Amino acid sequence: MDRKKIYLSSPTMHGDEQKYVQEAFDTNWIAPLGPNVNAFEQEMEAYTGCGHAAALSSGTAAIHLSLKLLGIGQGDLVFVSDFTFSATCNPIVYENATPVFIDSEPDTWNMSPEALERAFVKYPHPRAVICVHLYGTPAKLDEIMAICQAHDVPLIEDAAESLGSTYKGRHTGTYGKYGIYSFNGNKIITTSGGGMLVSQDGEATKRATFLATQARDPARHYQHSQIGYNYRMSNVTAGIGRGQLLHLEEHKARKKEIYAQYREAFADIPEIAMNPLNPEGDANCWLSCMTIAEESGITPDMVMDALEEVNAETRPIWKPMHLQPVFAANDFIPHNGDGSSVGADIFARGLCLPSDIKNTPEDMELIIGVVRKCFGR
Repeated sequence: MDRKKIYLSSPTMHGDEQKYVQEAFDTNWIAPLGPNVNAFEQEMEAYTGCGHAAALSSGTAAIHLSLKLLGIGQGDLVFVSDFTFSATCNPIVYENATPVFIDSEPDTWNMSPEALERAFVKYPHPRAVICVHLYGTPAKLDEIMAICQAHDVPLIEDAAESLGSTYKGRHTGTYGKYGIYSFNGNKIITTSGGGMLVSQDGEATKRATFLATQARDPARHYQHSQIGYNYRMSNVTAGIGRGQLLHLEEHKARKKEIYAQYREAFADIPEIAMNPLNPEGDANCWLSCMTIAEESGITPDMVMDALEEVNAETRPIWKPMHLQPVFAANDFIPHNGDGSSVGADIFARGLCLPSDIKNTPEDMELIIGVVRKCFGR
């Protein structure tokens, strides 16, 4: 196809990244460790107010180490957002623990406090709750935190998609016992691949760093008293992250502009609804998503196919975990009293629109025109 590719959410480099990467090459700090890693952690601590940070190879590694720090293992239950990517849930299984999936609520698409309460009635003693801030929109953290505190269960925030988002003026990822961020290639800032575990508990993040560097004991020789992991971020990729972090607010502003443009463009089409934002938060609008009223006769596949015709990349909404074959045997706690799933309904009717911050006015006009045409506008 000769037409220009319009991406869903691709990396945007600015040049500052190259300066830090060049420093790594010039000083031969290519290993996983080094000045860029330390500085990136410090700069993230300053930006988010998270207290302490450990730079890792992925957001998945950060979730895994959060579970290790909590001592979660064989037979333990972990309540986790159902409507998410599998990377949120897989580390629970790494530790031979059991995920129990908690439905979304319709106001933000995030973990339902009502379903979470029901989960505690059915399973009074989980070891942790993992809540996702989906598509960059903060969850109802006051309600979720209150439930976790009432049951004395720690909260892990999966803020992989919500770096830069705030809830009541405070950054997502900084409310729970542990928070995690992702710097995957499609995220609001990227290190190509990478993540970060954050906590107000400095000793915990030190232990995370220890576990992430193969749990090597402080001896002159190679000695290991426990199992470790090769999870540390490299000095080179940390340099990319430092350069990206300088532009995070700029990226966020552009993402919010894209969301607002879609919302305004489709305001006269009652069959379309944009993904809801939490009025008590400030979302980074990482991906702009839409749902389609069932009675319209238009399906997400029809819209995605039409956009594919003009070389515009889209993505289905996340398929809920309780619908995944690998988790078919796991329990699911619905939001609705009739047992129906909010997340499954959104998945059936939704899609992610091209949300790349490099979208030009012409790109946006083309995308909007294609979508409107699908609805006869």
